[in-house]
Amino acid sequence: MSFTPSHNGEMLPWIIAALAGLLAAAVLRRKVRLWRKLLFAGPLMAVAAVALLFASGMRMEMEGGGIPKFVTFQNPEKQAAQIEADRAREATAAPSVDPAPMAAKPQAEPVAEPTVVQAAVNAAWPDYRGRARDGVSTEKILTNWPAGKLPELWRKPVGGGWASFVIAGNLAYTIEQRRQQEVVAAYDTATGREVWTHKYAADFQESMGGPGPRATPTWHEGKVYSMGATGELYVLDGLTGKVVWHKNILEDNGAENITWAMSASPLIVDDTVIVQPGGASNKSIVAYNKNTGARVWGSLGDRTSYASPMLVTLAGKRQIVTITALRAVGLDATSGKLLWEYPWTTEYDINSAQPIIVGPNRLVISSGYGHGAALLEISPSGAKKIWENKKLKNKFNSSVFLDGYIYGFDESIFTCIDAKTGEPAWKAGRYGYGQVLLASGHLVITSEQGEVVLLKADPTAHRELYKFQALEGRTWNVPAIADGRLFVRNATEMAAYKISVP
Repeated sequence: MSFTPSHNGEMLPWIIAALAGLLAAAVLRRKVRLWRKLLFAGPLMAVAAVALLFASGMRMEMEGGGIPKFVTFQNPEKQAAQIEADRAREATAAPSVDPAPMAAKPQAEPVAEPTVVQAAVNAAWPDYRGRARDGVSTEKILTNWPAGKLPELWRKPVGGGWASFVIAGNLAYTIEQRRQQEVVAAYDTATGREVWTHKYAADFQESMGGPGPRATPTWHEGKVYSMGATGELYVLDGLTGKVVWHKNILEDNGAENITWAMSASPLIVDDTVIVQPGGASNKSIVAYNKNTGARVWGSLGDRTSYASPMLVTLAGKRQIVTITALRAVGLDATSGKLLWEYPWTTEYDINSAQPIIVGPNRLVISSGYGHGAALLEISPSGAKKIWENKKLKNKFNSSVFLDGYIYGFDESIFTCIDAKTGEPAWKAGRYGYGQVLLASGHLVITSEQGEVVLLKADPTAHRELYKFQALEGRTWNVPAIADGRLFVRNATEMAAYKISVP
C-alpha cells in the first residue's frame, strides 16, 4: 500500500505519535510493577515509533500480490525536487553558447557534451515490449557478464509511474508523474540527459499501485504517441516535443476511468492510432487518424482492461488482438469489425498480460488472480479452445515464446510451459512480479526487487546465469533493449547498462 497523505493528513502521524507518547509516559509514571508498565507502555511506544517513521516520510508499498513489502522514504515533493536538482545540474554543465574555449572557463565538474538529436527513420525499440509487442529483441546481446553484472552507463532520478521506454535514434522516451503533472520526456540514450519534456496537469492517485501514468508511449515515423493515466492522448514531435494534436479519450468517448487507470499503449495501424477508452456503443476500442486526431472507427462496448492492443496475422488474416474486461477479441485491422471472441473474465475484471502468439493460427492468453491460461485456435469461424488450465497465471507481467515453449510468471514464480499442451516443463525462480524479455536465446528478467537476471531459455531446466541489483525499490516497469543498451526504470530511478557484444 502506498500512503500519500494530503496536506491536512500530513499532521496525523505527528498527532498519533504525540498521543501515544503521552499515554506511554503516563503509564510509566504509575506506581505499579515494572512488568505491568511494560505490558501497557510497550505497545504505545511502538505505535509512537511507527507514527514517527511515517511522519518522517516512511511509506509501505504493496508487492504485486497485494502484500505490504517495500519500505520507502520517498514522497512526491522530495522526488520532484531531486529531479529538478538533477536537471538543473545538467543545465549548468551544458556548454555555453559563448564561443570562448572551454579551457578558459574553470569547471568544478567535467562538462558534458551537448546532445545532438538524431532524427530516426527506423527505431530500435519503437513500441511497448518491442517492435511486435511480444517481448522479443532481435539484437545480439552479451551473455557472458564480466564480474557477474553488466557495466552501468548512467543512472538518473525519474518521476513516478509504470511506463517503460521506447527508443528511436539517440532518444529514449517515457512518461512520468512529477507533482501534479504528467511529463512526457525524451532522454539522451548515451548519457541520460533530459533533452525535452512536455508537461500537463494530470494527477492520478491510487493506493495499491501508486500514483502516475501506466502506459508506455509509442514511437512512429518521428512522432511520439503518449497515453496518460487519465486518458490524455498526446501526439508529439519526437525531436522537439511540440504538440501535433491532443484529446482526452475518456471524455471523447463518454467512458469512465478504470481502477488502475488507462494502461494500454497506443497502437499504430496504417494511418490510424488505436486506443482503448472502454466506452459503450462502439466506443470501447477506437481508431483515430494518426496525423489529425479525426475519428476513423469505433468498435465494441466492453469496459476496457489493462492489456495493450497488438497488430498480428492469425489464420491468414491481419487483425488487432486485445483483451477487454470481458473477452479476448480479434478485430479487422481496417474497419474494427469483430472477427472472433473468447470469454475471459477475471476477478475485478482485470486482464493485463499480452496475448502470446504461438503459431500461424494460435495464441495463448493468460491472467492472474487464480484464473490461468488458455490456448486458442483461430479460424474464419471463430476461436476454439485447445486447452485451459491454471498453470500459467500472468498478472501484469507478460510472457515470451521460443521454440514451442512459453517462459513467464505464474503469479510470482517463474515457469516454463509447453505451448502445445499447457503442461509445465519446470517452475523455479522467485523474482516477484517482475518482467521478462527474450534476446539471443536468453531471458533478461527484471525482478520486482530491482534486480536484472539472465537465464538460459532452456525447457529442460531453470538455468540462472547471472543476477545483480540494477535499481532500488519496487520495479514493475518493462525493460527495453536498444542499440546495445539495456534500459530499466521504476517509479523513482532509471538506468542504462551496456549489453552489447564487444
